[in-house]
Amino acid sequence: MTTIGPSTAPPPAPALAEAVDAAPTEKAVEPQPPPTKWTVGRILLTALLVGFAALFLYPLVWLIAASLKPASQVFDNSLIPRTWRFDNYVEIWNQLPLLNWMFNSVAIALLAAAAVSISSSVVAFGFAYFRFPGRNILFGLVLGTMMLPASVTMIPMYLIWKETGFLGTWVPLFGANLFGSAFYIFLQRQFYLGLPRELFEAARMDGSSYWQLFWRIAMPLSIPSFIIVFLFEFQAAWNNFQGALIYLNAGSVEDFTAPLGIAYAMTKYSPTAGGQGDYQYVMVASLLVTLPMLLLFSFGQRYFIEGVATQGRKG
Repeated sequence: MTTIGPSTAPPPAPALAEAVDAAPTEKAVEPQPPPTKWTVGRILLTALLVGFAALFLYPLVWLIAASLKPASQVFDNSLIPRTWRFDNYVEIWNQLPLLNWMFNSVAIALLAAAAVSISSSVVAFGFAYFRFPGRNILFGLVLGTMMLPASVTMIPMYLIWKETGFLGTWVPLFGANLFGSAFYIFLQRQFYLGLPRELFEAARMDGSSYWQLFWRIAMPLSIPSFIIVFLFEFQAAWNNFQGALIYLNAGSVEDFTAPLGIAYAMTKYSPTAGGQGDYQYVMVASLLVTLPMLLLFSFGQRYFIEGVATQGRKG
């Protein structure tokens, strides 16, 4: 039998605990990013990016400066007004029904974006999930409609809305979106194809219907792409000057959208049309109409990045 003498016996448990507590603990050091090295190439790239940023920001800065000038100095190309006219932002509400224009644009854009986002998502889910004969041919026909320019379908669409009695209303500006858009269907379908099919098969085994597959699985997982589609269509509907010109131009000025209203203001203040050349009000209106889109895209920026990152991980 092997015996353990006093010199080889393990220390008591309290002594071991005290020794462990007395041992110095080393703190984990977080890695620090390497310092930026300003090479010649990096300096040139930074200068190029700053130059392009200034080039793209110049029209906005010019617009802000022009909105703060009197009528005689609007087009002097100076970015710092010689005479500051802050009352332009107060007088604009008396000169033009800008609030009505912005409300009409927001309402129409929301209806158009919601309609095309939901309808395109439903159609895209059908193309992505269901497998039926002729699916690829039918999807190709849907994509083929993207090759038709808007000028080809303009007259037939106008005749359809005329026969239905919706001329002069908002319906023609968002009604066609109820049937989806080829580009958005393609975009959403590609996103749905990246989702694991096992999720849908498991839900089907649990008794879920096809609508439940779409609303409870596909839609929550496709929020980034859905918001991207919504923002794209909101911007398109907000800037839709041609549609408003065709279907709303015969109505009252208060029923105009923002783009059509600004075009009306340009004509109203034009000296050739009997105006006094008060284009500073047009500049104020243009700036105020731009702000909602800037706020909207600032809100949706992270969804753009998330959508791109998600598609990158799938690739």
